Amino acid sequence: MSDNPLISLPPAAEEDLVRRLQARDESAMTLFYDRYSAALYGVIYRIVKAEDEAEDVLQEALVKIWNAFASYDPSKGRLFTWVLNICRNLSIDKIRSRQHRVGSKTTGLDDSLVAQRQAAPTSFRPEHIGLQEITQKLIPEQRLIIDMLYFEGFTQSEVAEELNIPLGTVKTRARTAIKVLSKLIR
Repeated sequence: MSDNPLISLPPAAEEDLVRRLQARDESAMTLFYDRYSAALYGVIYRIVKAEDEAEDVLQEALVKIWNAFASYDPSKGRLFTWVLNICRNLSIDKIRSRQHRVGSKTTGLDDSLVAQRQAAPTSFRPEHIGLQEITQKLIPEQRLIIDMLYFEGFTQSEVAEELNIPLGTVKTRARTAIKVLSKLIR
């Protein structure tokens, strides 16, 4: 994609643009935007699949590119490749974010009415195996993490963010709690 003549600049023009961006020339950022924004938006949109989110990611990417331009090393690759990777990574972060997952899991009213009319399966009832009762024997810090991870569907990173504690602490507490639970279940 970076070899597309409509996107890529000739090497001399790209070198000049890079120099100007490194010098924090705002008019160079305007040129950059005019030259690359449509292609970057297209890549972002293919990943996030929503116009408003693609626009948000593009804006976030442009700010990140401007602020991090000093880290761009032309000897490691073309300018378009570097900015494309930034946009791609931000797009992936967006679709992995909890906000996006929650938003994409919502169903329309018609779908939820159909689900309510269907009979609930009677073959498996998690409350009958008593896992939540067993977790009551854990210390509160461990129980909270296990509840969030296994009963509320949080990831370890989300638990760390929600509780404002380091990810390593979440992992340690979860591992310790699982060891205690395995002894209690035996």
